[in-house]
Amino acid sequence: MILAARVLVDGSSGLEFDYSIPDRLVGKLQIGSRVRIPLRTRSATGTVNALNEISDAAPEAMHLREIVAVVGDHPVVTETLLRLGRWIADYYGASMESVMRCLLPEAVRADKHSAKESQQAILLREPKPADLDELARKAPRQASILRELAALGHPIAVVDLGQGARGSVQALVEKKWITIGIAEVERDPHGEEEYVANAMLALTREQAVAVEAVMAAVSQPSESKPILLYGVTGSGKTEIYLQTIQQTLDAGMSAIILVPEISLTPQTVERFKTRFAAIQKQVAVLHSGLSQGERFDEWHKIQRREARIVIGARSAIFAPLDKLGLIVVDEEHEHTYKQESPPRYHARDIAVLRAAMEPCAVLLGSATPSLESWNNHLQGKYDLCSLTQRIDDRSLPLIRIVDMRRESAGGGGDRGAPAIVSERLRSAVEKRLEKGEQTILFLNRRGFARSLLCPACGHVCECRHCSLPLTFHRGAERLICHICGFQQIAPRKCPKCADPAIRFAGYGTERVEEVLRKVFPQARLARVDADTMRKKNALRDTLNDFKRHKLDMLVGTQMIAKGLHFPSVTLVGILNADLGLYIPDFRAGERTFQLLTQVAGRAGRGEMEGEVFIQTFTPHSPSIQFARHHDFLGYADQELAFRRQFAYPPFTHAVLLTTKSTHERRAEFTLETLHKRLEKELPAGVLMGEPATSPLAKAAGQFRFQLMLRAPRARAITRHLQAVLGKMPLPEDVHLTVDVDPFSLS
Repeated sequence: MILAARVLVDGSSGLEFDYSIPDRLVGKLQIGSRVRIPLRTRSATGTVNALNEISDAAPEAMHLREIVAVVGDHPVVTETLLRLGRWIADYYGASMESVMRCLLPEAVRADKHSAKESQQAILLREPKPADLDELARKAPRQASILRELAALGHPIAVVDLGQGARGSVQALVEKKWITIGIAEVERDPHGEEEYVANAMLALTREQAVAVEAVMAAVSQPSESKPILLYGVTGSGKTEIYLQTIQQTLDAGMSAIILVPEISLTPQTVERFKTRFAAIQKQVAVLHSGLSQGERFDEWHKIQRREARIVIGARSAIFAPLDKLGLIVVDEEHEHTYKQESPPRYHARDIAVLRAAMEPCAVLLGSATPSLESWNNHLQGKYDLCSLTQRIDDRSLPLIRIVDMRRESAGGGGDRGAPAIVSERLRSAVEKRLEKGEQTILFLNRRGFARSLLCPACGHVCECRHCSLPLTFHRGAERLICHICGFQQIAPRKCPKCADPAIRFAGYGTERVEEVLRKVFPQARLARVDADTMRKKNALRDTLNDFKRHKLDMLVGTQMIAKGLHFPSVTLVGILNADLGLYIPDFRAGERTFQLLTQVAGRAGRGEMEGEVFIQTFTPHSPSIQFARHHDFLGYADQELAFRRQFAYPPFTHAVLLTTKSTHERRAEFTLETLHKRLEKELPAGVLMGEPATSPLAKAAGQFRFQLMLRAPRARAITRHLQAVLGKMPLPEDVHLTVDVDPFSLS
């Protein structure tokens, strides 16, 4: 018998081959090991996915090539994670190679990344006072370095000895006083920030019940269900996370906490490192905002078992933690947990699945749970813990609706158009500024103006590659497409009819900032959006300034909408609540309700009461009215009844097929052909719509058409789809995406 390894080769091909294991590598190679292999005429790297024995007489045994070497001392992927990866590939219809890119970040797989090294000055012999005095007369800088090394009693990084020290260091080396060594230096994504320990807080009765339920699940994970933590904003969900993780660590286990946005990670890291200050080196951070070097260090810290807590965005669910005891998914309803490129997994669902495979406990927290999770609770699949009151019996903010149809022009609005800031909101901001309290103004659209419109002929400046108006950014003096990034100079007259009266229509955060600086010249103001937060740590620094009262007001997009805790914020203004309400998507109302509730929850989290103003043109929308009354249960009941009636998720699983091509008719014809073939022998219970133009008809130069299928089980769709696609080759210039459980229909 020949011992063989099935190796998934790195690269876009997703190829898997069997290789024989030479005697010198037996015992060193395991499932999950990284290996170097021969591939045709070149050398390649890959990951061992399985080990098996092949008979010497088998035909394939004659052609097996040997593995060249094992990379690293230990396997980099656990068997549980590999099993999870195969499930993802099967369920979401993705290649195992695309899944492996999630399990093993590029920074880990690529040979070009390695640990950062630093030169260290090491004392060879203890200097006597007379030696130091004599050296100080001839070379005072050398004597100073020698004194510092002797006083500290441990090596010092050469770069920490100050500017111009290298010459003195070299002279001390030549005199045999010191030597130079090399040490690995951890690249800390959060710099040299000091964290001061804080104590656990006293729990309310509801919090104590929730902690007890979670720890029961941690102690007996195989017998427990996922726990849905439904708590109103400001009810202390984070304290539950902290205390349950502390108890999990005390039991000798590790924990993962997922946050929906990279923007939330700095504040989350601060909360955890201050609570776990004594072991802050055991807190690792994983998200796409890290540099490749930082990601390399953080991942290897986890893999070496030096980290016991991992915090990050969706990719952190694949952290190779040992003895995993608890997974926390904060703001579990957020759309950012859904990956929009292959494999199109949902991190919340993968967290539940990984918890079942490990096994470990999983806690899903939100003030506005997704209807999928809420329905799982109603069906008895999830246990529920509720937090119905804010901490210290603080009241929820009072929410006022401002009907913008009745607002007169002014406050920066165009002639005949409603104001950007209503009179009621302007007056409320003035009062907060007088009292020294803080304000957050929210608008989920960046830029200065939504579009450039000609009032004479109606022409709108659109992106030449996408079916979308270009957004004007005054800072860059450009019209920019928010889909593909295309830019052009804003014309001074209409490109179609040459009318010079062409003007801006709509507004974004850039224009709001300009208006606010005119209306409130005394206010210390910062804008938080993708344009202003491009520099590394810019968001963290801005939020720290706001926390320290160096700013009176924040205006921004959804980067400031959720998860942030500022006790001095007593006013929140939502400038246009209608932006996402009427897009062609059955989840539009749910997303609007969640966003409004989350933004409103930033107000009144301290001793002072909060107030929220929602500016809207549709004040009677159920999403707005239920948000006004903080009534998640009422909204969920109504929306679930609608979804059940029309067989939409969570009562079915959806699969969205999208064809894309630079040739419009070819993309459309391919989808029509696929629709006809799927229609034949369509499995019972599968509902299939008609091919249609995507809501975003063209993006990045590609025309888009889509088709949605629904069924009680997703695999009823995907298996039928795979059978049809196996017999239907696609044109070379047409790309098909298969999105299982899509979060957006655009």
